Amino acid sequence: MTLIDNNKYLIIGDLLSNLPTHQATGGSAGNTIGALAALGAATGFIGKVGNDEKGAFYLKSLKKQGTEAHLLLSSDLPTGVASTFVSADGERTFATYLGAAATLRAEELSLDMFKGYAYLFIEGYLVQDHDLILHAIELAKEAGLQICLDLASYNIVKEDLSFFTLLINKYVDILFANEEEAKAFTGKQADEAIEFIAQMCSIAVIKLGARGSIIRKGSEQLHVPACNVEKVVDTTGAGDYFAAGFLYGLTSGYALERCAQIGSVLSQAVIQVIGAELKTRKWNEIRKQIEKL
Repeated sequence: MTLIDNNKYLIIGDLLSNLPTHQATGGSAGNTIGALAALGAATGFIGKVGNDEKGAFYLKSLKKQGTEAHLLLSSDLPTGVASTFVSADGERTFATYLGAAATLRAEELSLDMFKGYAYLFIEGYLVQDHDLILHAIELAKEAGLQICLDLASYNIVKEDLSFFTLLINKYVDILFANEEEAKAFTGKQADEAIEFIAQMCSIAVIKLGARGSIIRKGSEQLHVPACNVEKVVDTTGAGDYFAAGFLYGLTSGYALERCAQIGSVLSQAVIQVIGAELKTRKWNEIRKQIEKL
């Protein structure tokens, strides 16, 4: 992912004006929350959008999926947009303009936003505002929530390594990372990185793509294979959906292996479509798959 400023965002908009595009709610945490809501979990989303059409679209989408929206409005900046470019092999590149999302401040959060939930899910893209993240965690802990963090990008981990170390060592209960992110954080390959991270938090999860995932809790460690996929169309949302499935399993009281299996079911489904949205019929199929695990 590459962060861009307003000028580059406008240039990209002009370049895309004659190409087929599809607008959808997104963001790493947004994808995870949306998938959890589709599985029937009670979800909420905290964020900031512009007072514009895209902001209204985001709010409408959250309400439609059944997510409680704690959306603040910016009068100065437009709603953030992640322009996603997908290559022929299904890999994707993001050019992200944060817009209003980058102006969310610690003092705009309240304890009521966190009450009634079991987990606070934080995407690594947002940790650049240290005060915001620390205050969100403080309020979440006060409300009795466990803290989940997805490292999101190895570049961001490298740039803010000391703060990530503080968060994971002191506050995070469940950590999600892919191999590159885990290596950026620990300097180690996945097999060693999982042990290192698990000493800092309750549950460590490293996603291995087509090779599945490694999960460690205390001295318990397991490798869960990925589901078979005939053709990868677009990898957008794969990690986000895995996290959703894993957390859904935890909230349902399932064992770690089944949690990871549910994550795998979700991630293999989303990489077979363009974007990070699944049709209602597909969600019905997924629920049946989960019941059979």
